[in-house]
Amino acid sequence: MAALHRASFTLPRPWSAVEFTEVLASPFSFALSRPAGFLIGRVVVDEAEVLTIAVAPAMQRTGIGAELIAAFLSEARARGAARTFLEVAEGNLAAIGLYGRAGFKATGRRKGYYHGNGVVLDAVVMGRDL
Repeated sequence: MAALHRASFTLPRPWSAVEFTEVLASPFSFALSRPAGFLIGRVVVDEAEVLTIAVAPAMQRTGIGAELIAAFLSEARARGAARTFLEVAEGNLAAIGLYGRAGFKATGRRKGYYHGNGVVLDAVVMGRDL
């Protein structure tokens, strides 16, 4: 996962293998995978969150991301979530479009949310009911 995440993200920074291990150790977190991509989410009480999604660069814009989002929405509902949200870097227009097509709407902004490699980026908070 860390290698695919590193190939998919340069800014602000990809997750490390240790970060993946720590997140997935939580009983609230879950991973969904496809041959060229994955999504990690979590559900706490009745709220779900997309923590990260990555698709191999050569396979982006082939529907894998949309499949992962659809599977996430289904899994979140099955785990009892009524609402879901995510943060996305404000300049990541491809991801914002992907989430918008899945019914997510911008609900806020987090100033300086992403930071790493000398870069600081704001996040757009997006959400939707399940």
